[in-house]
Amino acid sequence: MIDIDQYITKYVYDVKGLNLWYGDNQALKDINMHVMENEITAIIGPSGCGKSTFVKTLNRMIENVPIVKTEGEILYNGRNIFSSKMKVEELRTRVGMVFQKPNPFPKSIYENVVYGPKIHGVKDKKTLMEIAEQSLRGAALWDEVKDRLNDNAYGLSGGQQQRLCIARTMAVSPEVILMDEPTSALDPVATMRIEELMEDLKKEYTVIIVTHNMQQAARISDKTAFFLSGELIEFDKTNKIFANPSDKRTEDYITGRFG
Repeated sequence: MIDIDQYITKYVYDVKGLNLWYGDNQALKDINMHVMENEITAIIGPSGCGKSTFVKTLNRMIENVPIVKTEGEILYNGRNIFSSKMKVEELRTRVGMVFQKPNPFPKSIYENVVYGPKIHGVKDKKTLMEIAEQSLRGAALWDEVKDRLNDNAYGLSGGQQQRLCIARTMAVSPEVILMDEPTSALDPVATMRIEELMEDLKKEYTVIIVTHNMQQAARISDKTAFFLSGELIEFDKTNKIFANPSDKRTEDYITGRFG
């Protein structure tokens, strides 16, 4: 059967038979799913179900854990990320990551944003300033910090720091932005700003977000994947998952019967 979706929008990720172990403990079990270009995909499920493990596998960050073993394929724009021909540095430039807690460097706001471009060899000051402004505008932060770019990033509020980390990710021109619980440490107002930002980001990027917040997943995502005990139970359009899930375990989770 032909998958019409594939012809309408491009698959950025096509995950086939992904299994992952931490030592003898299997954390992901035969995951099969695809992620579409310029969509927000939400990953939901109870604690310890494999959500963060899955997302960190998409840019091979999980390999920082020495006892990890994987089987299966993750095709990124048609290329297997586990192939010896795929350089990790290249993958992580194209697939950026924003973490649960804001993690700015102990540097100025400006130096945080241009850190990646400098590592990639950009030296021209005018070009770096253009990148900084463009990235901060893209992260809806420019107007708040344009007069204090040389101030230490630690002087920003938690929500501003998280938007700074998003700007830092954008500065190296990724194609995908992974977000692991990006608003869980933020207050409701800052959370709303990040959610509004994500709606804008998907015009330029593909966004994959891990969230414990079911309302957040329902508000911002196009597709939702429900993980349970390392298995992908259900993956569909978000309105289908929340209004008429196919699996009773999905229904039980989103209605609060467990998790």
